Amino acid sequence: MEFKDITEFVHRLYGTEETVPLSVPRFVGNEKKYLEECIDSTFVSSVGAFVDRFEEEMARYTGASRAVVCVNGTEALHMALMLCGVERGDEVLTQPLTFIATCNAVSYIGACPVFIDVDRDTLGLSPSALKAWLEKNAKVEGGVCRNKKSGRRVKACVPMHTFGHPVRIDEIAEICSEWGLALVEDAAESIGSFFNGRHTGTFGEVGAISFNGNKTITTGGGGMMLFRDAELGAKAKHLTTQAKIPHRWEFRHDSVGYNYRMPNINAALGCAQLEHLEEFVESKRRVAAEYAGFFDGQEDFVFFTEPEGCRSNYWLNAVILKDRTSRDAFLEYTNDHGVMTRPVWELMTDLPMFEHFESDGTPNARWLADRIVNLPSSVRP
Repeated sequence: MEFKDITEFVHRLYGTEETVPLSVPRFVGNEKKYLEECIDSTFVSSVGAFVDRFEEEMARYTGASRAVVCVNGTEALHMALMLCGVERGDEVLTQPLTFIATCNAVSYIGACPVFIDVDRDTLGLSPSALKAWLEKNAKVEGGVCRNKKSGRRVKACVPMHTFGHPVRIDEIAEICSEWGLALVEDAAESIGSFFNGRHTGTFGEVGAISFNGNKTITTGGGGMMLFRDAELGAKAKHLTTQAKIPHRWEFRHDSVGYNYRMPNINAALGCAQLEHLEEFVESKRRVAAEYAGFFDGQEDFVFFTEPEGCRSNYWLNAVILKDRTSRDAFLEYTNDHGVMTRPVWELMTDLPMFEHFESDGTPNARWLADRIVNLPSSVRP
């Protein structure tokens, strides 16, 4: 198969001769109507009916006990880690193949990421690699997990559902329970994805979702935390609203709080988008099926499909090339010929601010980073 064949296919897939973007939002419902209602109400900032409605409807859709909106997915992760008791100097186990927000959130606290390899068939944190690292490098004393070499407390684990494909989250949850680790799911990309019939972001203590403009549904900017424990969700709501004690006129605060609130005007957009979430996911899955059929039988291009037992949202479609040289040539050709493609993120272990942190060598992540290309994945009209 020639690169030209692929660019021509993508243009046909999206019915245009113009440049095909990687992922753009779709506004097909009540977005303008709800925005007008929000403006007319004058409640466009951090309180309002759409905030409450968005949280309630997202909790119902995902099966979470409580959902709490915030300003973006990165801050959702930051707050989630704090709520789980991660403190300065603690270690947080995560994956090197991820968007930088995962590690930035860890860094905001002053904690230290430890990078564990991914599985090639999920693109996310490997339970076997996680277990192997813990058995070799950690011990539990007095109910506290510690790194035998650094002496630091190992407090939490943050797997990421890469491109919307669920990791083996049940196995990871079991390992975390065995070792006394808090499980925070980076579900930023996986709204609408399910593992064994259960929505991502609901297996750990907290799950974090992003509604950035390139996500399956968007609020422009924005994020959300999902909770199994409604009381922990109530605490999150309190802390993200400056820890203000409710009162009709007094301004009293009982803790250091954070202004992580999603404005009502963004939540209005989210409510309208959520009404079409299943429609959008099904469209993205049909696009993925078209790609899978096109690449079927090709040795030099392997299209990545959802892991067994999962319903993936296929937020970003991915094809795996034979080596880094082929990947780079493919990226150059497609972008020169009107098809926006992107490599996966630089590995966190290769970035100057994280390269000195501990890792298990991450061979699978390295192999994938040299070969993955994301293809246009927008919802089709």
